[in-house]
Amino acid sequence: MNNNIFAQLITQELGLSLEAVGNTLTLLDEGCTIPFISRYRKERTGGLDEVQIAAISDMNQRLQDMAKRKETIVKTITEQQKMTAELQHRIDDCWDSTELEDIYLPYKPRRRTRAQIAREQGLEPLAEILMLQRERDPEQAAQRFVVGNASERCNGVPDVVAALRGAQDIIAENISENERSRQQIRGFFRRTAIITSKVVKAKADTDEAAKYSDYFDWSEPLRRCSSHRLLAMRRGESEGILRLSIDPVDDEECTDRLKSYYVRGNNACSRLVAEAVDDGYKRLLKPSIETEFAALSKQKADDEAIGVFAENLRQLLLGAPLGQKRVMGIDPGFRTGCKVVCLDAQGTLLHHEAIFPHPPINKRMQATVHLQQMVTDYQIEAIAIGNGTASRETRSFVEDTLPGVSLFVVSEDGASVYSASKVARDEFPDEDVTVRGAVSIGRRLMDPLAELVKIDPKSIGVGQYQHDVDQTKLKHQLDQTVESCVNLVGVNLNTASSHLLQYVSGLGPSLAKNIMDFRRENGPFTSRAQLKKVPRLGPAAYQQCAGFLRIPGAKNPLDNTAVHPESYAIVEQMARDQQCTVADLIGNKELRARIDIARYTTDTVGLPTLRDIMQELEKPGRDPREQLEEFSFDSRVHEIGDLMPGMILPGIVTNITNFGAFVDIGVHQDGLVHISQMANRRIAHPTDVVKLHQHVEVKVVDVDLRRHRISLTMKF
Repeated sequence: MNNNIFAQLITQELGLSLEAVGNTLTLLDEGCTIPFISRYRKERTGGLDEVQIAAISDMNQRLQDMAKRKETIVKTITEQQKMTAELQHRIDDCWDSTELEDIYLPYKPRRRTRAQIAREQGLEPLAEILMLQRERDPEQAAQRFVVGNASERCNGVPDVVAALRGAQDIIAENISENERSRQQIRGFFRRTAIITSKVVKAKADTDEAAKYSDYFDWSEPLRRCSSHRLLAMRRGESEGILRLSIDPVDDEECTDRLKSYYVRGNNACSRLVAEAVDDGYKRLLKPSIETEFAALSKQKADDEAIGVFAENLRQLLLGAPLGQKRVMGIDPGFRTGCKVVCLDAQGTLLHHEAIFPHPPINKRMQATVHLQQMVTDYQIEAIAIGNGTASRETRSFVEDTLPGVSLFVVSEDGASVYSASKVARDEFPDEDVTVRGAVSIGRRLMDPLAELVKIDPKSIGVGQYQHDVDQTKLKHQLDQTVESCVNLVGVNLNTASSHLLQYVSGLGPSLAKNIMDFRRENGPFTSRAQLKKVPRLGPAAYQQCAGFLRIPGAKNPLDNTAVHPESYAIVEQMARDQQCTVADLIGNKELRARIDIARYTTDTVGLPTLRDIMQELEKPGRDPREQLEEFSFDSRVHEIGDLMPGMILPGIVTNITNFGAFVDIGVHQDGLVHISQMANRRIAHPTDVVKLHQHVEVKVVDVDLRRHRISLTMKF
């Protein structure tokens, strides 16, 4: 039953067709992965893409979590013997988490509050009398609840003042827990809430506080506060440097709105109720709604930051590969020298050594001879240089030493994390971290995706406050992004590492290891069908993974395409109808042009799948990534002190945030192109103009040497 309700709710929320959502939920329940559903089940989903299917999956999970929460709530209220048919119906029909918690709040077990103590003293009837606001003399009514006058059902209180105060505590709590009250104040907060940041005076002059100086005395409407500003302020708060608050624009208007509902007339009882409203708002309701809005704004900021990180990661993983060429990787350095590795076309380490072309050791001549010898001995076709310390100097040295060799600067972000990881130790148990780091740099040039999947995405350096956001949600989104990229590109079954294989649809770490073991014991795979012999890789896993695994040189040429084995029979029938082989069909455009794909539709295979098959036959195993381009920094600048306003320089986009893009211009400090400086038109997001690792031209606007900040523009 829940599945039908979920499908309807998801359809309404996402604006998709009910049939497509229902079929997608069924496929997910059957264990199908998002890449598999998107690529191979288009007829069932109506052609939904990965983003839409992921949104369905995420919302389905949220609804499942809410269903479990409802079970807990119903059980708790039932155990209190307070469940009614009307209350059960309201809970069953509610699928808004905020509304659900409002319904539950009066029944929620809590610590012993002032109102609870008053109830235990038997003062609830007095609170009800005051709320009616008909009693002319509330003090006289309160006398009945004082010790000595109290009935058997009332423990009594010392005096009239205590009785009235206890009754007001009950009223204040009831008002703070009333759904209408909460919705009214919540709506006012939504429209008018202001977030304010103040510096903690004792920390104002400390070095660690300097980076938060923009927020020492800051306020703005909460609904306009961008995710990066909110996360920056929250980080400052967690470090004890800033103090944050969220307040409505006018507290008095909030209490006036509540009084207009609860206070009737101007008699003695009404005044006591008005006091209880003031107390309930200030002590209970406002702090509760402030906490709620702090959590909601943080959640929204997290979602935006995670979205930025995921998109940057996608662009990074899908960066242009050099391909299978013999590569030299260089991890540059001054005092410790440059670590040099030579790799074959499959990325296997052939040789490594350190050279010292820079001060303070200055063995430039020896380094020149060794470098030239390595290029000759290992038939090096391209060189990758890390972009860290001594990168510019090393590039100049290599250009002088090896003119004409293809030279690329590669991001080092995360290389040190990889080199010290278990993955790297397993790959190179006999090498130290410096060699492993240089290997990673070289392999990143050959295939960024295959190498970067070995590193925790948070260490790659393309996030925005990634350590401040919800870590569970971040990991889920980044894992989903990596899986999407790996399956989009496809994986060579005979050369892929275990770490790359585990992201293939339907596999995971255990089956990836089994594939590696099978490959080691039996030699390279010669067909996809051999996967069925891998231990524990059953029919379901085979169905999910087979279409994303490639076998170059396989006997069946379809094994090196994205055509799924379940569709091989269709292609073979096409070949028979054209009186040729499948290989002929792939290699001959004229033969393919004769095919009327409508003839091959079935109950399960429609035109979307057939069109995908024809595209694969046209370009079998096509890599969707762009071609790699060489790049050089401006020779006039090497340090931040070399920069002058007005300079126009080439740069590489290294990170993208909601507020702009960071660009490496070769001075060991990235400059910022603010979103307002990216185009001569209004843009919604920096990704409308740039993408990660894009080569751009920028102009220097300002250089702040003290804070090491460089302001750039692309508008010139």
